[in-house]
Amino acid sequence: MEKTDPRRQSDEMRVITKAPKTDYPAYAEMYMKLTPDDGNILSYLEENLHKTKLFIASISPEKLLFRYAPGKWTIKEILVHIIDDERIFAYRALRFARGEQLNLPGFDQDQYAVQSKANERDLASIFEEYESVRRATITLFKYLPDDSLDRLGHGTGTFNDATPRALVYHIAGHEQRHLNIIRERYLI
Repeated sequence: MEKTDPRRQSDEMRVITKAPKTDYPAYAEMYMKLTPDDGNILSYLEENLHKTKLFIASISPEKLLFRYAPGKWTIKEILVHIIDDERIFAYRALRFARGEQLNLPGFDQDQYAVQSKANERDLASIFEEYESVRRATITLFKYLPDDSLDRLGHGTGTFNDATPRALVYHIAGHEQRHLNIIRERYLI
């Protein structure tokens, strides 16, 4: 009979301590400082899924299409950007955890935002994708082997080296940063 690690039972979240500064590029500190230090990052991601949906759903449909300055994203575009970024960084974490030796490129977030056509989508479809990606992210990190969390992977261009441990915190902090921007610049 297979033994089950109690920390990984389906009703419990895994504890993943925060990565040291040597595990991520300097620019990522702006995301890391927005995340809790208690190791409950997966629970935080789960809670934020619900809080983010409630927050965004409380914003009027007109405001979801507001740009606070020319060339800035709408709230819908920001939400899809959060989804894209999470999907990409979870994929990077998977590759690094599995020992990938190839350098992974960055991505052009502005081009992704244009091509997402987020403003043409209804909020329910964006929430469906957001929830799906978030559940996949949590599941990925919940079951990565312990020793894989600290495997340093390599990037090219604007994307630098990081560990899966750092990337899960990046995902959470990146989302929080954008939610803060929405509160500060869009809801005035």
